[in-house]
Amino acid sequence: MSCKRNHLALAIGALLSAAVANTAVAQSNEVNSPEATDLDTVTVTGSHIKRAAISGVGPVTVIDAEAIKESGAISVDTLLQRLPASAGFAGNQTNAYWADNGYGTSQVNLRGLGVNRTLVLLNGRRVVNGGTGANSSVDLNTIPVSVIERIEVLKDGASAIYGADAVAGVVNVITKKGLAGAEAAVRYGQTSQGDGEETAVDLAWGITGDQGSLMAAINYAEGGTVNMADRAPCGLGESDGQLVCVGSSSTIGGRAVLADGQRVNFNQDPNGNGDFFETYSPAKHNFNSNPYLNAVNPIKRLSFATFGDLSLTDDVRLFTELMYTNRQSDQIATPGSIGQYRPVRIAATHPTNPTGQDLLLQRRRLLEGGVREFYQDVDTFRAVVGLEGRFGVGWDWSTAVNWGRNTGVDGSTNVANLDRVDQTLNTAICSNAPGAAIPCADYLGYGDVTQEVLDYIMFTTGDNGGNEQKSFTANLSGQLFELPAGWVGMATGVEIRKEEGWRDPDPLTVLGIANTNQQDPIAGEYTAKEAFVEFAVPLLQDKFLAQSLTLNTAFRYSDYDLFGDDSNYKVGLDWQIVPSLKLRANYATAFRIPNVPELFGGVSEGNLTTTDPCSGWSSLPPSSVVFQNCQASGVPVGYTQLGNTVLTTVGGNADLQPEDAETFTVGAVWTPDFAQGLTLTLDYFDITIDNAIQRIDGSTKLAVCYDTPGLAHPFCGSSNFTRNPLTGEIDFLSAQPVNTASEEASGVDIGALYQFDLWGFSNTFTFDASYLKHYNVRPFQGGEEIQYAGNITGGRGSYTQWRAFSTLSMERGPWSGVYSIQYIGSADDINASPGDIGDHAPSVTYHNFQIEYAVSKSFDVAFGVDNLFDKDPPFIQSWTDANTDTMTYDLLGRRWYVRAGYRW
Repeated sequence: MSCKRNHLALAIGALLSAAVANTAVAQSNEVNSPEATDLDTVTVTGSHIKRAAISGVGPVTVIDAEAIKESGAISVDTLLQRLPASAGFAGNQTNAYWADNGYGTSQVNLRGLGVNRTLVLLNGRRVVNGGTGANSSVDLNTIPVSVIERIEVLKDGASAIYGADAVAGVVNVITKKGLAGAEAAVRYGQTSQGDGEETAVDLAWGITGDQGSLMAAINYAEGGTVNMADRAPCGLGESDGQLVCVGSSSTIGGRAVLADGQRVNFNQDPNGNGDFFETYSPAKHNFNSNPYLNAVNPIKRLSFATFGDLSLTDDVRLFTELMYTNRQSDQIATPGSIGQYRPVRIAATHPTNPTGQDLLLQRRRLLEGGVREFYQDVDTFRAVVGLEGRFGVGWDWSTAVNWGRNTGVDGSTNVANLDRVDQTLNTAICSNAPGAAIPCADYLGYGDVTQEVLDYIMFTTGDNGGNEQKSFTANLSGQLFELPAGWVGMATGVEIRKEEGWRDPDPLTVLGIANTNQQDPIAGEYTAKEAFVEFAVPLLQDKFLAQSLTLNTAFRYSDYDLFGDDSNYKVGLDWQIVPSLKLRANYATAFRIPNVPELFGGVSEGNLTTTDPCSGWSSLPPSSVVFQNCQASGVPVGYTQLGNTVLTTVGGNADLQPEDAETFTVGAVWTPDFAQGLTLTLDYFDITIDNAIQRIDGSTKLAVCYDTPGLAHPFCGSSNFTRNPLTGEIDFLSAQPVNTASEEASGVDIGALYQFDLWGFSNTFTFDASYLKHYNVRPFQGGEEIQYAGNITGGRGSYTQWRAFSTLSMERGPWSGVYSIQYIGSADDINASPGDIGDHAPSVTYHNFQIEYAVSKSFDVAFGVDNLFDKDPPFIQSWTDANTDTMTYDLLGRRWYVRAGYRW
């Protein structure tokens, strides 16, 4: 466990005072900003020690204000999810599968290790999690693009510098400051099919003087809707070597099983015979969901931000950051189905049953009630107040209080009350008389459900929740003493942080009455107290094959009220061999704290589909492992599982411990003398996570336990399941999250930056590529390792081995332009059989461009096109939506935008 790291590692970490991320950072893979050659000392992401900002490409990718402007993006996720280091699952406007109460949110997922393993900072300080309560990651939508000066992406573990969650890396968003005057910008765009409108309006005003500065900004952004059927008319599946429409087996007429075992479907013609039924046929009766889903979900954001500073004395400055964002978003979903969460049994004698047999109505989609609309209304506040100053020679200090809070309400329209559904079928209490308090319903056949019944059974759910973060930080940095090779840099500091999350679902959802997934309330909090120290020790200077050699170390001690103490360290070397060649290497430990839903998610029980391996065990060969284990467990001879479900405990697990990780990176930066303005980089990374938190379903636990000789697997323990000693039935089974898994990712990052003049144009070319060599997950101890690299996973997104993003920027007089190319390599569908249609996705390349004209020093206009060649997404057999992997590929096709900006 994280809090019991071996003493040797702790001793070494304390001795070295551990590691700083690279001195060659703050380098742009997107655009080389003019500040990149400024040798003034600055604080760069991955270190608290101020250093020279050295130009080049490195482990920190910097997306500066000019690159953001050239992208045409109105949301941060668009910028970050294009990075080659991004992979796997992360929410965005075109992805309906947001998790952990995060509908409408957007995140970044570095290396594909999970959105909760990438730490997001704003001006070097943490940001409160976002969503509709008890969330596990920051919502990037809360940060307006127009106030961003640059985004620094550290692709390295940094828990020794920043604490928990910096396993895969750190995203540090730096906001603009010191604006003098006012700025306004308007942007509008849509797809070439005339939908998916995007509108953004940005206003900013600021004053700057000798005593300080103040900037205020207002931002509004709105994204329109694209219906899924406009991009994919129906869901596709393979049949006889051809792709055909395959719909949902939740039919609008009602699919049922009769007492004699026959499967039937009832009338689906609104003008047909309401008592008609026939043998169920998937091809004939299944429901096409695509017209009732969106490929792009609408979203509105309104943000206010204020940043200010005031000189109190010559050496002390007061600074403040105030931000507020309101997000309103919604998603449509197919009309709900009864029979999914509670059995609907209709007797042969029931007046609505024309079959003459008792029946089980397995699925009946209530299309008469219309689509469900999920909605979210979320407010996020952030306030920072602090002091910073200098003393002595080269010493800087700062202290700040950081408070963030987000609250949200959400829910869904057209949800059926299952108790009321039962009442409308109970002829003893319902009535067909006009105005009856409880109307009788006929669910067998489309069009038979009356408006009176719909008004009685349908309701709108209402949930609420939020997240809160409070922290105090104090930092000190400077130069300790001088060695022959230079000054020893040092930084130290403390942080006290409290995290809290809560969520209160609709009461009917809690009770399991609503026709949706049952949820329990969530509420929890934890407090962290941390201290760190880091050093930059110059070992050599101006020597043969060592223009400079610096040892970087950092050590962080953390004390959590729920987990005890933990220590993490980092050790690195920066070796400038000659002016044109630098090598660097870093080794670090990192960790992730279980989030509030994982720890405090309400524990509840539900009947989940589960296979008991001991069902019929006595008929197996006596030599089989399952026979021997079931016999040893005392399962009675002749035992047969009753039904296909087992009452299972789900929810959070208060016994979870932090995940442990080790990260290793080694790389080189080369600026060849024969090509002025060219910088090349190569970096290797390896990340290993132990005690990874996973949710393992009951069937898997039981199968692994009874397949292990002597019941020796940890899954056989009583904390996982127990049996009734008399009947042999499982009377306790847990599917709560546990610390069991291990994950490992390794690969190579390649970067290039080339600045050159040609034909009177000033040009900048950038190239950023990532090769994912391995991403292996062992879901539990003794489990078979799953290899994700080179595969599309269906539910976790794509882990294609190659990803790249390159840009060519050109400028001449009032004209400027940028052409960018995003490359996503080929991948196999991990869930498909070789030879199936859609078992393999070819590589995909997206082309984008923008051209800008400066009408005057104050006024400029731009026109851009994304997905210039209207590239369609590939068909993926285990698609998530729209017949493809919506987490990876572009659903919208070609789209254009115009932007105008004015400054005064």
